[in-house]
Formats: sequence, structure tokens, C-alpha cells
Amino acid sequence: MADPVRLDPARLEAALALPFAQAVDFFRKKLDLPTETWQDIWQAAHDRAFVVAGATAADLLADLRAAVDKAIATGTTLEQFRRDFREIVARRGWTGWTGEGSRAGEAWRTRVIYETNLRTSYAAGRWAQLTDPALLNVRPYWRYIHSDSVLNPRPHHKRWGDMRLTLPHDHPFWRTHYPPNGWGCRCRVQAVRAPADGAATAPPDGWADPTANGTLPGIDKGWAYAPGATVADELRQLVDGKAATLPPPLGDTYRESMRTLPRAPDLPEG
Repeated sequence: MADPVRLDPARLEAALALPFAQAVDFFRKKLDLPTETWQDIWQAAHDRAFVVAGATAADLLADLRAAVDKAIATGTTLEQFRRDFREIVARRGWTGWTGEGSRAGEAWRTRVIYETNLRTSYAAGRWAQLTDPALLNVRPYWRYIHSDSVLNPRPHHKRWGDMRLTLPHDHPFWRTHYPPNGWGCRCRVQAVRAPADGAATAPPDGWADPTANGTLPGIDKGWAYAPGATVADELRQLVDGKAATLPPPLGDTYRESMRTLPRAPDLPEG
């Protein structure tokens, strides 16, 4: 069986900048949450909350959210987001934020806000597509794809990509290792019919064993979750709970009518 087609880095980055309905929908369902530090909410809680560490004023947070929403919905570039960020900070009089006081600090902080929200929203949108029952019926395996566009690859991420790690979609690996797996991670997942010849069909030994600092191997602190998974779980539980109260024919009809996860587009052969 042929290997899945690889998008070149430039095409992949361009794709991430395009409007993506499922990603937009995921982001717009979040609630604004004032926080002092990035650890004030943890992992999957980010599926439900929009936060910018240190942004505690409601109007400031709303403006920052609008700038991120514009980036996700219209494909705003990082440079345009930086201009929006500067205007918001000046208008709202926000001071004391991490990175303030230098161009390098501002560049780092704006990149973190921009890329983290875009990549997690994109990943959540892909989760919605990848878990569509219609797609799972024909492509029940997921393959870990390491991005060749990064300048300093994480050894674990590169290893998972190089070994063509391919696992069933419901393998517990994906609940903690579905990318992005850290700050700046550009890895992704591809749905395939079955593992290709020579592909690894089990994670490396020790993948679920916490390291000395409590993180999983290859996973940055706070990133051991699958963006969008909790939203999909809650939706299915809600639908199944309601359907269970109906007579079987009506319950089946209800489940079918409430299948809000979109069908995935045609994918390259794999």
C-alpha cells in the first residue's frame, strides 16, 4: 500500500492560514476567562475557555479575542495580528504583560497567542472531521505526521513521524499525544485505511510513563490532551442520552438528525 501523500511545508502553512469552518466554530464556542498565568486553567479546559495570561479585564480580553477570531476566520497573518495587538494594548492601557518592553518580547508573546490559538482550533476542527462516523468507517486508523518545516525538531515527535506511527483512532495514545503536543508544535494526524507496510503499529515503550517533572515523553507541560475531544465527547453523550429516552425508531432518527460533526473532505490515498 502506498504511503500517504505528504504536503510540503509551504503548502501546509498556507492551509493553516485559510478559513476552516470547524476551527472557527470551535473557537467561537469558548467563553472569555480572565487569568493571571497560563496555568490557571489546565489542558482540556482550554476547549471551553479563551484565555490570555495576565489579561484580567473583560474589555481587554474581548478585544484580544476579536483579534484572534479574525485571524482564525479570515486567515489574518501574524504581522497583522501583531498590529492589532499593539493597537489593543495601547487603547486599553494594558501594562505589565510578559514580553512587554522589547521588540523581541512582543514578537515572542504575540507569536505564542497567535499560533497557540490557531493550531489548537485547527486541531479541534480536524478532530471533529476525523471522528465523523462516515470517515471512521473507511479510515479507522490515524497516522502521526511530523512537520518538516520546523527548524529544531523535537526528538520524540520526529521519531513518531519517522517510524510512521499508525494506530487505531481510539487508541489511548491519541488522548494525550494528538498534536499539537507543545508550544510551536506543527505536527498533525492523517486518517488512513490501514497501516502501511513497515509502519509502526504500537507506540514506543514508555510513551505513557511520566518523566521526572511529571510530563509525558515528548509532551510539553499542559499539552497532554486532544484539542476538541471533550467537546465531541459531550455532544455524543448529549445525543445518546436524549436518544435513549425515545422509542428505538425515533431514537435512531434523532441520532442521525443530530449528527453535527461535518463530513471530512476527500483525502489523498493512504
